[in-house]
Amino acid sequence: MSKHSDQKPVFGDNNANHSSTLQQLMTKAELHQEAERQVIAALPEGLEVGTRFVSCQDGELVLSTDNASKATRLRFRQHEIMEKIRENELFRYVWKVRIKVSPPRFQSRPQAEKTPLSKENARLLHEEAGHTKDTALREVLEKLASHVRD
Repeated sequence: MSKHSDQKPVFGDNNANHSSTLQQLMTKAELHQEAERQVIAALPEGLEVGTRFVSCQDGELVLSTDNASKATRLRFRQHEIMEKIRENELFRYVWKVRIKVSPPRFQSRPQAEKTPLSKENARLLHEEAGHTKDTALREVLEKLASHVRD
């Protein structure tokens, strides 16, 4: 195994080469963003939100959406979408639409806030503990009753 790293230095003599690569990437990103804007504008009303343009190669337009029901509706209306999108010069040779489902990333839910025990509920728990014959259950109810809010 070679110890030589293929990583190229970011700062150095061949900085011009990197800037041209960066410029190429920026140009591709801008082209992709413009293509996505045009594709989203061609989608039927109500299907734009959550739908993204992925690629268009060899006449195949690939879209990504956030849920399966929206993907089904897009597939159902794919001929209408292709007809509209072909009006644009970039997409005049589109003959197939492929829809992918890509759900949004997991978002953690906010932690549930524990509501403190009211004095009335604490009194009821303590009263119920007094009527219970099981000692273990009585101890648990009394301990719960002691968690009253002030």
